[in-house]
Amino acid sequence: MKVRVGVNGYGTIGKRVAYAVSKQDDMKLIGVTKTKPDFEAYRAKALGISVYAASADFLPRFEKVDFEVAGTLSDLLEKVDVIVDATPGGMGAKNKALYEKAGVKAVFEGGENASTAQVSFVAQANYEKALGKDYVRVVSCNTTGLSRTLSALQDYIDYVYAVMIRRAADPNDSKRGPVNAITPSVTVPSHHGPDVQTVIPINIETSAFIVPTTLMHVHSIMIELKKPVTEKDVIEVFENTTRVLLFEKEKGFEGTAQLIEFARDLHREWNNLYEIAVWRESISVKGNRLFYIQAVHQESDVVPENIDAIRAMFEMSDKWESIRKTNRSLGILK
Repeated sequence: MKVRVGVNGYGTIGKRVAYAVSKQDDMKLIGVTKTKPDFEAYRAKALGISVYAASADFLPRFEKVDFEVAGTLSDLLEKVDVIVDATPGGMGAKNKALYEKAGVKAVFEGGENASTAQVSFVAQANYEKALGKDYVRVVSCNTTGLSRTLSALQDYIDYVYAVMIRRAADPNDSKRGPVNAITPSVTVPSHHGPDVQTVIPINIETSAFIVPTTLMHVHSIMIELKKPVTEKDVIEVFENTTRVLLFEKEKGFEGTAQLIEFARDLHREWNNLYEIAVWRESISVKGNRLFYIQAVHQESDVVPENIDAIRAMFEMSDKWESIRKTNRSLGILK
């Protein structure tokens, strides 16, 4: 039996998760919700995906342009086993009561507070903690990126300090800035460190800056070591860590633009770079400190985590079987 999946919110993350669900042989995409009949709604319908209104309040918008929906979110919840809530941050917590009433499991995204779900999730770091759970939160793109590489190095970590250099907006967002500024986070340390701690138990502090780019986030990471490690050891760890790829500046990967071009060359949908990109030359050990720099594609790195979360919630497979299946279905390189 395939797990029946609905996606509430068909935007940047929702449409990518819906696509990923459609690629799984043990899941079936039942439908997605929209608040209005925009180009994404029309595209979903063209792809044969059932489109539902996010609530009855939004039905007039669809009726006005004769866009036939399959029903409302309430109707979709009657047909699914699990709903992936890809709505704007904070909406998931409000929607949870609907999911509880309908008796369906739910996957929330990183824009929700950790308290919304029973566990915060990154597959390679804590898959087992989501086994059989009803409510799982896939953490944010930045937290996912940090958790993937830091969990691989966890045995060496005494303390982590990371600087988040964050993109200002997604490529399709014309309403956000800054256009000509570097904006520091108003909170120091930033929220990213405590969020990582909901996934893995490490000492970590972070700060963040928003810069005028749309492509990716970049993290500059410093680790105080509790036991010795060499640069060669770290490279070997990352070479053997799933969903982490090493890139070299001398081979043309000078910045995030080349990383996205690499994803284009792979003919990835939406230029997705599911893997966390680490610059090999940035890996450096100075005394008891390890440094490295990584890049995170904010539109896609959490997508495979949503698929693995669903498998864990329904206890469909063990950790590595799920990761391998997801990687294979999405063309993830390692």
